[in-house]
Amino acid sequence: MLIFALYKIHIMTQNPKRYTITAALPYTNGPIHIGHLAGVYVPADIYSRYLRLQGKDVAFICGSDEHGVAISMKAKKEGVTPQEVIDKYDGIIRKSFADFGISFNNYSRTSAKIHHETASEFFRTLYDKGDFIEEVTEQLYDAKANQFLADRFVVGTCPKCGNDGAYGDQCESCGSTLNATDLINPKSTITGETPILKETKHWFLPLDRYTDFLTEWILVGHKNDWKTNVYGQVKSWIDAGLEPRAVTRDLDWGIDVPVEGAEGKKLYVWFDAPIGYISSTKEWAAREGKDWEPYWKDEDTKLVHFIGKDNIVFHCIIFPAMLKSEGSYILPDNVPANEFLNLEGNKLSTSKNWAVWLHEYLEEFPDKQDVLRYALTSNAPETKDNDFTWKDFQARNNNELVAVFGNFINRVVVLTNKYYDGIIPTPNEFTEVDEQTLAELKAYPAVISSSVERYRFREALGELMNVARLGNKYLADEEPWKVMKDNPERVKTQMYVALQIAAALSVLAEPFLPFTAAKLSKILNLKDLKEHFKGFSKFLKENHPGATDVVLDKVLGWNDISEQSDLLPAGHKIGEAELLFAKIEDEEIQKQIDKLEATKTANLAESKQAEPQKDLIQFEDFAKMDIRIGTILEAEKMPKANKLLVLKVDTGIDVRTIVSGIAESFSPEEIIGKRVSVLANLAPRALRGVESQGMILMTTNAEGKLVFVNPDADAPNGATVN
Repeated sequence: MLIFALYKIHIMTQNPKRYTITAALPYTNGPIHIGHLAGVYVPADIYSRYLRLQGKDVAFICGSDEHGVAISMKAKKEGVTPQEVIDKYDGIIRKSFADFGISFNNYSRTSAKIHHETASEFFRTLYDKGDFIEEVTEQLYDAKANQFLADRFVVGTCPKCGNDGAYGDQCESCGSTLNATDLINPKSTITGETPILKETKHWFLPLDRYTDFLTEWILVGHKNDWKTNVYGQVKSWIDAGLEPRAVTRDLDWGIDVPVEGAEGKKLYVWFDAPIGYISSTKEWAAREGKDWEPYWKDEDTKLVHFIGKDNIVFHCIIFPAMLKSEGSYILPDNVPANEFLNLEGNKLSTSKNWAVWLHEYLEEFPDKQDVLRYALTSNAPETKDNDFTWKDFQARNNNELVAVFGNFINRVVVLTNKYYDGIIPTPNEFTEVDEQTLAELKAYPAVISSSVERYRFREALGELMNVARLGNKYLADEEPWKVMKDNPERVKTQMYVALQIAAALSVLAEPFLPFTAAKLSKILNLKDLKEHFKGFSKFLKENHPGATDVVLDKVLGWNDISEQSDLLPAGHKIGEAELLFAKIEDEEIQKQIDKLEATKTANLAESKQAEPQKDLIQFEDFAKMDIRIGTILEAEKMPKANKLLVLKVDTGIDVRTIVSGIAESFSPEEIIGKRVSVLANLAPRALRGVESQGMILMTTNAEGKLVFVNPDADAPNGATVN
């Protein structure tokens, strides 16, 4: 029976009536970075935009994930309320997505009233059906703070590697997954006290009961159509044996558990967050005057979750088990999770600021949204972890977008304006080359569609660029600028063919490069042609006099490219040439590389541990050192020595020569007149033939640069350090 149901679902979603597309809810304890974009939001947006171009009914849903212990920790650290934290980052994230052109139908937040109601109702349904296990367990409790400690509020020594800074859920040193009770010498991060074990009651979702269902649905039903990385991770979880998972926590921030005897308890964030997709859909449907239920409960709906690989277990095992338990919801048709994107050879890290933040990128690279979309899609981590580098970003812009796509469009538009004052010429007889070029153009929508519908967005983008390459090759082979001298009639056909390719690019580029597509459509004045395109002819106007402007407001469509050759008709006037893409200079890239290097230096300084104390000495040992305050009078580089400077120092008792290895941190000119501390009674030492009579006291700053050890207050030369 179950196999039949799976078969039915598979068949029904081949031609769905509608699509529900979800993108992982970003967590509001920080902004969006390129890893999030590459893994989730850009591919989800490409897919949604593509479907809309097909005329499909699409609900592209997302929202801010605003509950859980990490929010509470952020609030405590910053000395603000959790509400202030989520409001701050929801604002940043929401604006970043809008400015970047992510085309959500609705972007909600899990702190909204509609979400609290939806999540509570969902929990209560499962509770009333008796699907939860109720258990009393012992958990760590901070008696001084009078609260149970969530995993991240406990630190201690990792039992596996000995790291003293392990958290109650994970050791970030060795990567081991832990329970808070596993830690050696656990401490509360709230008070610093040693927690005690105390009994508490919680509710668990018995995932083990869903093993057969998940095995049949995924491992059998989706063996051939889900990505191998997703399928493999699901299989490993199932093979290892599923266990009950808590759906509630002792927290002061989140959604109240809606049953008696659950005072002070909240829904676990992993339980409430995916329900955010449903509540966001409800919010959208109410605003648009639609019924939300078909988008989540009709078998004619195709549900697709776009996530990163760290969320596979939640979207392929836990959330489907929740939906199955509730009983009225459809299951996802696919979960095309991507792998991780690294940055300049290192793993992206929000805590270490090793990231390219979207809101900063938009400020520093204005009007270059599509360049980042292109770079991330070209290098998308679809099957394995990939690396983003600023040099690659620059190369993809300059060598591909500018040199291929932008170059073709610029040549076409410039020549059309030069030869014909921007008016599309009437073509003459088509040659075999013309026919072949137009035939190849007509094939591209289907080729790109095939890649997109299999979630191979990098491949699809490559095919889009091949359309631009087709145009460049046609112009390079035909050379209309040369033919114009001897055969201007032939050039009319050549330019007509090239213009059809340009028109096709304005549509095919839209899912991938929406800002570019809009700009190109404007250059080509496509809005003026709404009555020309298929399905919106004069016949329509004559036979439907009451048709609204909205109905008639049709521009060139995806399928028109393969069905028509006359995309830009003769006599139509295009606009003036505008650069679609601008070259990115080395200086702009170096600025970003320098920013990352500064971050790396700061992280090293932060992680640097003080050297252990040396062996104890007696006061008499210290008293033997004669440390004097002095002033550098002269400084010059030691010949043939990169690190050494020869200094003349007034120590108050004499003027002496001191050789110091500081040339890589200071130039001679900048230290003349510098006040310094000198170990005056250090035995003289010959360095490269110069006798050094003492030592300048130095240390290193956070950036690893040498700095002088100086007194806080002015002291005369010769004053001693006691």
